[in-house]
Amino acid sequence: MAENNKLLEVKDLVIRYETDDGVVEALNGVSIDIYTGKTLGLVGETGAGKTTLAKGILRLIPSPPGKIVGGEVIYDGKDLLKISEEEMRKIRGKHISMIFQDPMTSLNPVMTVRDQIMEVILQHNRISKKEAEKRAEDMLELVGIPAERGHEYPHQFSGGMKQRVIIAIALACQPKLLIADEPTTALDVTIQAQVLDLIQKLKTRDNTSMLLITHDLGVVAQTCDYVGIVYAGEIVEYGTLREVYKDMRHPYTKGLMASIPNLVENVRRLQTIEGLMPDPTNLPKGCKFSDRCKYATDKCREKVPEMVNVGGEHMVRCILAQQEK
Repeated sequence: MAENNKLLEVKDLVIRYETDDGVVEALNGVSIDIYTGKTLGLVGETGAGKTTLAKGILRLIPSPPGKIVGGEVIYDGKDLLKISEEEMRKIRGKHISMIFQDPMTSLNPVMTVRDQIMEVILQHNRISKKEAEKRAEDMLELVGIPAERGHEYPHQFSGGMKQRVIIAIALACQPKLLIADEPTTALDVTIQAQVLDLIQKLKTRDNTSMLLITHDLGVVAQTCDYVGIVYAGEIVEYGTLREVYKDMRHPYTKGLMASIPNLVENVRRLQTIEGLMPDPTNLPKGCKFSDRCKYATDKCREKVPEMVNVGGEHMVRCILAQQEK
């Protein structure tokens, strides 16, 4: 992919949470690229560090206990980790927007939904209140909510409707990058499909790039151009959707895929990946997946494997992949 299409570049991002129980190594040197108009899907189990990465990009890590220890987040030629909080506020919402996981807790219960959309618009645009009101109502219509419901409060909306309001807030200023953190987790399947459809439609309309965080490989197959598989705060496999899905190289990715129910085969039990994710306050020295991997050798437990290119843009963090090359 051409360099000049790169919208955001995360290099070796390291984030720690210093708690009473020890230091949580939440992100351990994550690097990703997001291209203009493209969607990168981040997949991994709960606690793998996906949301920490998203909040790290927007500098929303709660501090204390969170601390960005190292790395760079390059957007528009600037390292977002080095600019002032005031500059960062101008970027949040206008350039980079985020849809949070739970629509129930993301909205202000004592403000009407129209006022909440207006707030973002007025923050980033020099326009009159009347114009902002009109834009907020247009945004509601755009996400499939009648404008006259704008004076209602969040508790008067269903979960799916609330999520639509959040999408309207996130896209009100037509950001260049949308970070969607499991935007459909709290919703049932039919509403999930509608919400994803809506995000996709608005994304295409404005040529917005997207970082989609999910643990649903089906959603990724449907909406993403690139995939990053996250495990214990590291990216273990990365590439275009086709490269990763057609030629999985990391044992963890293979395990994730094998655990999806198959509609064709008649099986008694679903496949699982043995064991649990390592404790982030006490990560193994070598490959983080070594304790659960049937191919693990002593070499895997000694040092963290490098990311290896296995063709095209396909990268894998595994000793096996190095040998197969």
